[in-house]
Amino acid sequence: MALEDVYRRNLSHRTHRAGWLRAAVLGANDGLVSTASLMIGVTAAKVGGENSQAFLVAAGVAGIVAGAMSMAVGEYVSVRSQNDIEESDRLLEMEHLAIDPDSELLELQGIYVKRGLSPELALEVATQMHARDALEAHLRDELGQHPHTKARPIQAAIASAAAFTSGGLIPFAGAFAPTTGTVALSIVGFTVIGLMFTGITSAKIAGSKILTPTIRVILGGCIGMAITAVIGSLLHVSGI
Repeated sequence: MALEDVYRRNLSHRTHRAGWLRAAVLGANDGLVSTASLMIGVTAAKVGGENSQAFLVAAGVAGIVAGAMSMAVGEYVSVRSQNDIEESDRLLEMEHLAIDPDSELLELQGIYVKRGLSPELALEVATQMHARDALEAHLRDELGQHPHTKARPIQAAIASAAAFTSGGLIPFAGAFAPTTGTVALSIVGFTVIGLMFTGITSAKIAGSKILTPTIRVILGGCIGMAITAVIGSLLHVSGI
């Protein structure tokens, strides 16, 4: 097999999508569930009186904007912290290589032995890896750091905020139902469709089976909406 074919086959793997896929799927799911739950809760509480629809629209917009900003900031801080840890490990590994390269070579040999190589072959491989790029070898084989799976804070923040907004707009459309009585039903209907689409899309991107993750996403969203509907109803009954 030619090297070009091997490279092309490697590109078909999906590990390199992990950084942005997790943020995008989480953002879309949160946008759907949190916005729908907020609007269902407000609808169940029957607040706003004659202006209930306007109040619901305002609550939906506020929920989408606040949620998107929260997701973006939270994702950025989380991923940035992960990068800081990886950078600290990188600096520490550079220090170890500078102080005692022979021990680091033996450590790398031990890693290869545990993976199934004979001690002699493991030492030969470790020696060649050290000769080529010792730091890269240790970051990859000792610490599990790979350039193609490295999380990118800004990319993750943008993906998360955009996905949250896209997801939130789906149940938000239910607020414009023609009659007050169909608002809650419209929100639930739009949300279930959105959750189904999110589950199918994420499963296809990840290369996994479609049915199980889609059902999991739909059930989780429905449970969230049901809980907030109950709480909203209780608040309305108690007159809060």
